[in-house]
Amino acid sequence: MTRTARTSGNTTDSHAGGLGQSMKPRQLVMMGLGSAIGAGLFLGSGAGVQAAGPAVLVSYLIAGTLVIIVMGALGEMAAAHPSSGAFSTYADKAMGPTAGATIGWLWWGQLVIVIAAEAVGAAGLIASVWPVLPVWLLALAFMVVFTAVNLLGVRNYGEFEFWFAIIKIVAILAFLAIGAALMAGWLPQTSSPGLTNFLGPDGFAPAGLGGIAAGLLVVIFAFGGTEIVAVAAAETQDPQRSVARAVKTVVWRILVFYIGSVLVITLVVPWDSPALDSPFAAVLAQARIPGADVAITLVAAVALLSALNANLYGASRMIFSLSRRGDAPARLQRTAGRNVPVAAVLSSVAFGFAATVLELLFPEKVLPLLLNFVGSTCLAVWAIVLVSQLILRRRAVREGQPLPMKLPGYPWTSGVGLALLAAIIIIGLFSPTTAVQLGSTAALIAAIAIFSKVAKRRAANVEPTHSI
Repeated sequence: MTRTARTSGNTTDSHAGGLGQSMKPRQLVMMGLGSAIGAGLFLGSGAGVQAAGPAVLVSYLIAGTLVIIVMGALGEMAAAHPSSGAFSTYADKAMGPTAGATIGWLWWGQLVIVIAAEAVGAAGLIASVWPVLPVWLLALAFMVVFTAVNLLGVRNYGEFEFWFAIIKIVAILAFLAIGAALMAGWLPQTSSPGLTNFLGPDGFAPAGLGGIAAGLLVVIFAFGGTEIVAVAAAETQDPQRSVARAVKTVVWRILVFYIGSVLVITLVVPWDSPALDSPFAAVLAQARIPGADVAITLVAAVALLSALNANLYGASRMIFSLSRRGDAPARLQRTAGRNVPVAAVLSSVAFGFAATVLELLFPEKVLPLLLNFVGSTCLAVWAIVLVSQLILRRRAVREGQPLPMKLPGYPWTSGVGLALLAAIIIIGLFSPTTAVQLGSTAALIAAIAIFSKVAKRRAANVEPTHSI
C-alpha cells in the first residue's frame, strides 16, 4: 500500500484533495433520501410485518429514535469538520488512525456489495414485468450507466439523484393517499377493511415481544444509508449550514415515509398474507387500480437504482478519503476533470461488474448471498459514530471550540443511542441467522483492524529515500 502524508484535521477533503463544493443543499437532502429509501422500504417492509404483525410499528419507532440520535451526532461532527471520509475521519480524530481506517474500509466494503446487489435486484424487478433481456445483462447495463453518471461530476450527479429521489417521493405520497382513500371507503368497488387486520383475531402483536424484537432487526437495516449525507457534506455549498438542514430534513421525511407506508400496509393487508412479499403491490391490489402492481414494481426498481447511484458516490468518496489519509493506494486520490476521483469511482464499481458475471453463472443466487453478507455492518458504523461524537464533543468543550450544530441532550442522548445498539445486538444473538451475521461482521472488523495496523507499521519502518 502506497503511503501519503496524512491530511490536516482542520482541512476538508474537498479543499485539500481536489474535490469541489458544487453540490447544492437541495441535492444533499435528496441524496440522503435516495440512499435510505430503497429495497428496505419497498420490499423489506413486508418482512418486518410478517415478523411482528402490526406491532412492527413499535419496531420502527425504536429504530427511528436510534436514527435520529445517530444522525444528530453525525451532523454535529460533519458541520464542524466536513470531510468526504465522514465517520471514518471522525473515528481517526477520536480514536486513532487504525479505528478510522477500519471503519472506513468496512463501510466501503459494505457499499460495494450493496451496489452489486441493487443492480441485480433492480434488474430482476424490471425483468419480472418486461422479460425481454436477461437479468445479468440488465444489471450490466445499469452498472455502465451509473458509472458514467458518477464520472460526470458531482453537480450533474447531484441533479440526477435529485430527480430520481423525487420519483420515489411522489410514488410514496401517492401510495399514502391511495391507502387513506381505501381506509375511508372512498374507492369504487372496494370497502374499507377498518381495523380488522390491525386489531384482528391475532391482536396487535401476534408474535409478542419476540416478534417486535425480530421486526426490529429487519427494520434497523432498512435505515442504513442515511449516513451518506455526512459524506457528501464536504462537496456541498456552505457545508456547515447545509448539513444541519439535511440531517433534520432527511430524518423526519424518512420516518414519515417509512412509518406512514407501514401503517397503511398493516391496516390493509393481513400480517400473515403471502402477498407481503411485495407489500406495496399487495395494498394496490386491494385498491383494484389497473396496472398498479406493474407501476409500483417499476418504482421499486427506480428506488433501487437511486440507492445504487447514491451508494456509488458514497463508496468512491470514502475510498478517496482513505487514500488521502494514506490508508489506501495513493492513485485513488487523483482527480480528473470536474473534480471527479475517477480511480476511486472505478474501484468502487468493479465488484458490481463482477456480480453481473456471477448472476450469469449462478442465476438468482447472487442477490441473497450478497445481502446476507452485509447484514449487520451498519450497527458497527453507527456505534463508531456515537463513540466518536462523545470523544470529540468532550474535546471541543475542553478546548473551547465552537460547534455550528450540536446534538441536544449530550451526553445522555449518545448514551441512549449506544444502549439501543447494544440491546439490538443482544437481541440479534438469539436469532441464528442474525448471530451469524454479527459474528461475521465482528471477524471482518478484527481482520481489517489487524491488516491496517500491520500495514501502518510496515510503512513506518520503510526508510524514505532522498535524492542528492
